Amino acid sequence: MKLILKYIRRHIRMFLTAIFFLTVETIAELLQPTFMSYIVDKGVKNRSVDWILLYGGIMLGTAALGALGAVMRNIYASRTSQQIGKEMRSEIYGKIQTLSFENIDRLQPASLITRITNDVTQIQNFINGSMRIMMKVPIICVGAITLIILQTPQQLPVLLVIICISGVLIWLNMKLGYPRFGRMQVKLDRLNEVSREFLTSIRVVKAFHAEEQEEEKFAEASGGFAAAGISAMRVLAVFSPLINLTVNLGIVILLLLSGRQDAGEIGKLMASINYMTQVLFALGMITHILNSAVRAVASSRRVEEVLTEEPAQKLPLAPVEIDIKGEITFLHTTFSYEGTSIPALEDISFTVNPGETIGIIGPTGSGKSTLVNLIPRFYDPTKGEVLVDGSEISKVDTDLLRHAISVVPQKALLFSGTIAQNLRWGKEDATEEEVQTAIRIACADEFIAGFPAGLDTRLNQGGVNLSGGQKQRLSIARALIRRPKILILDDCTSALDASTEAEVLKGLEEEAAEMTVLLISQRISTVMNTDRVLCMEEGQIRGFGTHEELLERCPAYQAIYQSQIGGEQNG
Repeated sequence: MKLILKYIRRHIRMFLTAIFFLTVETIAELLQPTFMSYIVDKGVKNRSVDWILLYGGIMLGTAALGALGAVMRNIYASRTSQQIGKEMRSEIYGKIQTLSFENIDRLQPASLITRITNDVTQIQNFINGSMRIMMKVPIICVGAITLIILQTPQQLPVLLVIICISGVLIWLNMKLGYPRFGRMQVKLDRLNEVSREFLTSIRVVKAFHAEEQEEEKFAEASGGFAAAGISAMRVLAVFSPLINLTVNLGIVILLLLSGRQDAGEIGKLMASINYMTQVLFALGMITHILNSAVRAVASSRRVEEVLTEEPAQKLPLAPVEIDIKGEITFLHTTFSYEGTSIPALEDISFTVNPGETIGIIGPTGSGKSTLVNLIPRFYDPTKGEVLVDGSEISKVDTDLLRHAISVVPQKALLFSGTIAQNLRWGKEDATEEEVQTAIRIACADEFIAGFPAGLDTRLNQGGVNLSGGQKQRLSIARALIRRPKILILDDCTSALDASTEAEVLKGLEEEAAEMTVLLISQRISTVMNTDRVLCMEEGQIRGFGTHEELLERCPAYQAIYQSQIGGEQNG
């Protein structure tokens, strides 16, 4: 709740303005039964048209004032809640940008999506409701009960009994409902995770005709969310009618006791019944508000968990600014992912000289991608050090470090927009000449020219309207536009045919001679012509040297060579 109050304080003027108009609206509602009692007891009883017209006019004027208050309250309540929702989402999004991969891995992308959408919506609805209903309830309760006591004080014992019973029921409702609504949000996380996984992998699902398995997985997640919702709503379904029953019984008792009421003051009795109805409405709203509050508190804790999350990687207090040339050194580096006992990398030591092209090869799961992810400081090593030009990367300015590095990941990631916009992700102010040079080196110029709109061709989300090879070539071009000092190619030519791959690598050799290039590949033909080759297996270095040196003294490299090329030569 502290988080919600913090955001409300930022917009306290608009919030209080909404509360002011809400008060005007509520007081206008409260006065209506009293004026009606005057019409009955003074006008109808005495057959006085003047009294009827007087209080009738007052009632109309009060109703108009209340309507104006309701309109203004809605305007300010909506504006405040929407602004708070916008700020909260922006701050969550900004916070996520500062988190390291370790934090993201722990919080999970599907859960973060739920928090930035559904959880913020729950909080936003609660804040809006608090300005529309929550503040109205105590005013109605206190006002209606006070007016009942003033007009019919003999009904006070009945009121006290109703309030006590309703209070107990409301407390039980909140106590039982809070944990259930919290579990609903967790189940919603799982539902979003399954949905996201299916939608991003729909081509694979259809290719393997695995729709039935995915339907079962979705049904399980959806069923879990439905069961959690039913459990939470069951509490509401039990206690809301009980509260309504309590107040309605109170109204019946008041009617039974009305036999003792002075017949000349029937208008006061009518007013009391109206006020009891308003109390009934208010108590019903309390149940609704508390359920909304329970959801909002559960959601606020989840949002607060993100906003208070400490980045796993600490920024240096006095960052070192260096002129990065491209030298990379690993010194006895070990790394383990959170929650795993087996190191992904173990005691890694080697040095890459500026301008060298290093091929990295090894079986799946050998730690190749993990190794290069330490260089831009996506993760920090568990033990040992990673140095760039002699400076430990945790002490180097992170923006400076990453500006000098371009990464082309295993999975080509493109964004909705034009080809040109995607390419200029690497460098927003890239000239036309720089763009053309990059797409030529990446061998993307020919297929881009084949599109009617050329560089202005629009890509769908993820670049689904391109082939795998086209996406990889655009990703390489995007990285080259930056003219980085260190270029990391993480098995990003796997979708290219051998001749296109060779042409791309040749272009890199000619145009990127001053870059330090780390080239990960599963193909020995891709890495054998690099300056040196790093052979990895089970998170350890098995060999580091030229192709010829490794063929002589590295059994792991020999096995890869024999499986891919040796057999062909022997045949």
